[in-house]
Amino acid sequence: MRSHSIAVLPGDGVGPEVTAAALEVLDAAQDAFGFTTERTDVPLGAEHYLRTGELLTPDLVERLRAHDAILFGAIGSPQAPPGVLERGIILALRGAMQQAVNLRPVRLYPGVPTPVAGLTPQRCDLVVVRENTEGSYVAEGSAVHRGTSAWTAVQESVNTWYAVERAVDFAFRLASVRRGRLTLCHKTNVLVEAGALWSAVVEEVGRRYPDVETDYVHVDAMCMHLPVSPERFDVVVTDNLFGDIVTDLGAVLQGGLGVAASGNLHLGGRAPSMFEPVHGSAPDIAGRGWANPAGACLSLAMMLGHLGEGEAAAAVEGATAQVLAELPALAGAGMGASTGELGGRIAAAVAQRPAVENSLMSQLAQVMSP
Repeated sequence: MRSHSIAVLPGDGVGPEVTAAALEVLDAAQDAFGFTTERTDVPLGAEHYLRTGELLTPDLVERLRAHDAILFGAIGSPQAPPGVLERGIILALRGAMQQAVNLRPVRLYPGVPTPVAGLTPQRCDLVVVRENTEGSYVAEGSAVHRGTSAWTAVQESVNTWYAVERAVDFAFRLASVRRGRLTLCHKTNVLVEAGALWSAVVEEVGRRYPDVETDYVHVDAMCMHLPVSPERFDVVVTDNLFGDIVTDLGAVLQGGLGVAASGNLHLGGRAPSMFEPVHGSAPDIAGRGWANPAGACLSLAMMLGHLGEGEAAAAVEGATAQVLAELPALAGAGMGASTGELGGRIAAAVAQRPAVENSLMSQLAQVMSP
């Protein structure tokens, strides 16, 4: 029987609640599709940091490296200083595990409300491939004369051919099993040197994929096109900062951050990838059962696709979409059911193996499976 080793990092706030729901769904997927998982709980997040002062230690990196994948809940607390957890855990994990790509689907499922008037599921099915280790997020910078009127700050953005090529090649591979279209999103008219490097990489890598069409859009134009005509996009590849911003806009199209999933993908087979909902820890509603577990369950589906469990991935995606379509609201008490109850409903639906057309989660099994 196939078995996968999973590190579970529930984290803070609503993180443990949505993670528990996702694990119930994982149990159902195992029963339905004939594989097993070995799970290790890892205490990492704001609560652990405030109690022990520990962030991501070298010992913990090695423990996590022994797993096939990481299922992450959320981190964050008002009691933690700004930036400490983001840099000391999230960015540190992405760097230590060389998680070269952040993958964010932007898909509107049937029956799910969107604030964009007239938008239909047929028009909204794309995925953003974000370079995940460089750009403005290398966390390198300096400041002088801090606290005075002469305060000067320099923040560096780093782009290497190596890292950009990893992300671009993955984007082409994904486009080749989807609709065969890849769009580079950048700001080449202002960020001339970085833009030239990205454009050159796309041109060179594109020669390996002659069946994939390519085009280009400025990031500011992307923010206009995405809500108005998302159907023009299939796979979008972009840099770290632009990807961070554009994907939150994309989440609005698909119903909000509560239903948005993400994967931080290691592409070399030597470290685990990490999968997490993007909604954050939401400490104001923690413990109330008001968090929508859909983002966590769709992240789980992405993890299953990455692990090669394509049928299970599509079933979890389909079950989550089915339950989402039944909700009177996508968050809070208006959902009509608690976080745990919704997890149970999604788990029950998995056994029915609901189909999802053009499932990104199962496409990952073609592109990423070990």
